[in-house]
Amino acid sequence: MDFHPQPQAGRPRPWAFPQPERATLSNGLTVLHCHRPGQQVIAVEVQLTAPLEAEPTGLDGVATIMARALSEGTAKHDAEQFAAELERCGATLDAGADHAGVRVSLEVPVSRLPQALELLADALRTPAFTEAEVERTVANRLDEIPHELANPARRAAIALSDALYPAGARISRPRQGTEETVARIDAAAVRAFYDAHVRPSTATVVAVGDFTGLDPEALIDEALGGWQGTDAEPHTFTPITADDSGRVVIVDRPGAVQTQLLLGRIGADRHDAVWGAQVLGIYCLGGTLTSRLDRVLREEKGYTYGVRAYSHVLRSAQDGSGAALLGIAGSVATEVTGAALTDLWQVLRTLAAEGLTEEERDFAVQNLVGVAPLRFETAAAVAGTLADQVEQELPDDFQGNLYARLVETGTVEATAAVVNAFPVDRLVTVLVGDAEKIGEEVRALGIGEVTVVTG
Repeated sequence: MDFHPQPQAGRPRPWAFPQPERATLSNGLTVLHCHRPGQQVIAVEVQLTAPLEAEPTGLDGVATIMARALSEGTAKHDAEQFAAELERCGATLDAGADHAGVRVSLEVPVSRLPQALELLADALRTPAFTEAEVERTVANRLDEIPHELANPARRAAIALSDALYPAGARISRPRQGTEETVARIDAAAVRAFYDAHVRPSTATVVAVGDFTGLDPEALIDEALGGWQGTDAEPHTFTPITADDSGRVVIVDRPGAVQTQLLLGRIGADRHDAVWGAQVLGIYCLGGTLTSRLDRVLREEKGYTYGVRAYSHVLRSAQDGSGAALLGIAGSVATEVTGAALTDLWQVLRTLAAEGLTEEERDFAVQNLVGVAPLRFETAAAVAGTLADQVEQELPDDFQGNLYARLVETGTVEATAAVVNAFPVDRLVTVLVGDAEKIGEEVRALGIGEVTVVTG
């Protein structure tokens, strides 16, 4: 048979992370916009400085309820009308709250951008926060909580926060509140939180997409330039601290056939010079199916479908008061819990003793840097990253410079960063599983004092 010749790959085109243009509107609103030819779906991210630690005592979750209620009716439209108007635009609008603040995300075809921006402006300027809609939003949130607590991975994250951070610190408690605190939230509480923290002078709008023939700054100014807010002092964040002395918390789930593993501690935020090397080293340890943890625990031993190591920014600040959560997570069969932990600790000890290989480092760089053009192919991915940089007080060229640093980072530097990230004697280990079956073997490992809690 005659076959057509195999197509030959062309030379890769030069790529760099997109750089935005900046502006400040007359009302103090910061605007970043980035022209991405061909991206006909515009992505808009609004970062609001309404952090979780600013929630009133006993009302954990009010930031989340406020974020969700922004699109549940405005001065112009009730909830059903607002949803119908979004649908007419072919737009989606989502919002959520995290430790650094509230994020509102809009995606819309470029042909409907002006209409969608007006809806976004209505949600930000004149949310209704009616009693009925807030009550419904609270009820929905209360329905979610039991399902989250039943999820082993989510339950492990809650237990780790409780064990790792100081008692009483907002970061030690569930991000979206508990049944007790959410049940207290009413429309007055939501309105008070909005009035205290949502204003244009501390907000940033990021818009990314194909703006051919359009002036994105003018469109945003037309929609949001008239937004006014009360004056208030900027929120002063409390420095994040943690106790990462080695210990074990078992969340007892009698009869569980699997054990959820979560090992964690806190480390430096993205302003620290070690961040790039740490990203590279953690990827080698547990960032992919071919990483060390998976090679041992999944491929060689068959304990798990996968174990991942990661770094997640909790809050980033120029003054060094921020931090990132460093974690290793996965699940194993109950009967191999002790063996899996033994081998996991051996992976960490071997890494400290022998270091990463050049092959591991090269593969990680290729994956992290080489796939960047695909990772940021959509406007939403670019907008989300730019908004993250704003939230974390990073310069607009941070992401692009990070890739350059990854290429320059050597094996020794990456090894030192990942070993310092996961010292074998400074990890809080959370296990969600059957305490009666796994407790004795976990105590025998000597990785720290074991505490059992009901779960």
